[in-house]
Amino acid sequence: MRPMSYWVENEIKLACKKENPDWDGKSFDYGCACYESALKAYLSLLDDEHSGLSWNITKNILIRLMEGLPLTAITENDFKDVKLSFKHDDGTKVYQCPRMFSLFKDVDKEGNITYSDNNRCYCVDENGHSYGSGMITDLCDEMFPITLPYYPKAQKYVFYTEDFLLTPGNGDYDHRAIFYVKTPEGDKIEINKFYKDIDGDLKEISKERYYKDKGVFINENK
Repeated sequence: MRPMSYWVENEIKLACKKENPDWDGKSFDYGCACYESALKAYLSLLDDEHSGLSWNITKNILIRLMEGLPLTAITENDFKDVKLSFKHDDGTKVYQCPRMFSLFKDVDKEGNITYSDNNRCYCVDENGHSYGSGMITDLCDEMFPITLPYYPKAQKYVFYTEDFLLTPGNGDYDHRAIFYVKTPEGDKIEINKFYKDIDGDLKEISKERYYKDKGVFINENK
């Protein structure tokens, strides 16, 4: 047995033991099944005698596939003969990319084309919780327009936000702040946009108005 094979199998064994101390190695256990599946993939790479550069290349290919990312750039040709997915009320036609299901092509009534990838960004709130948001996706598309050919990075745009609910009955929150975004390249870009639910829609307000309402929210929750 090769040293790395021994090390990996031992790590999997220890992890499964921690996951389920009473697991007999035969009955089904969800967590242990995931560990054993990862072990099979790892040993398969070892059997192919990958090492050094080829190991890293193969690993990166596998990561992209597992993340649903294409291995070659998306081009306009990938939208050829694609059927209409749906149509917005304003007449904008939307087409889904068959090679990358999170990528959409929008064509408005004037023929202007824009693209949106709803899997290239996510939010982190003040408590460290991550979540997705259509509002943030729209902002990401505005700040970083997609052009073809498109080869999405494995790293994502991360938007740092804050929400709070001032008026009961307005859902989970009625105020939102978007402070900054970290790009896949590691750059930090300040945004500092502030929003409040007005007549059922989040509309941009001033920083001063936001923090005035936040002061009321904090005082009411003391």
